Amino acid sequence: MPVEIERKFLVKDTAFLSTLKDGCPIIQGYISLDKDRVVRVRTYREKAFITVKSKLTGFTRLEYEYEIPCKEALEILDNICLKPLIYKTRYNISEYGLTWEIDIFEGVFNGIIIAEVELEHENSTVTLPVWVGEDVTDNKQYYNAEMVKRFLQTKI
Repeated sequence: MPVEIERKFLVKDTAFLSTLKDGCPIIQGYISLDKDRVVRVRTYREKAFITVKSKLTGFTRLEYEYEIPCKEALEILDNICLKPLIYKTRYNISEYGLTWEIDIFEGVFNGIIIAEVELEHENSTVTLPVWVGEDVTDNKQYYNAEMVKRFLQTKI
């Protein structure tokens, strides 16, 4: 059973961002924002994926991800996904033996910068780089699906 064990942090010191290279533009949208599961479609370089995630328990949740044709993903993003879509650029950085994903959000979520790290176990020790700020793993407002849900609720 595939699982995702992830910690999320805000980026407190953005000085290093200007040194980042090879960012990957991502467009993602949500088909379902149910409280117990989310279904998203994401383009990532020339590839696209559909992902189903279960409700988060601690830092862990089930995650099933499948590659789909990019053309179909773009059609789903345009015609089926809830709006707004998420536009962000992702950078990968290796620090202290872990790969950190830095997401710099654009569009309606411009200004949000989140660092995520996937772990082997929930109790894995994480040495934080100097640019890492507040741990927001337990703060749902920083999860992409919750950001979209909150945006939609403000438009009602």
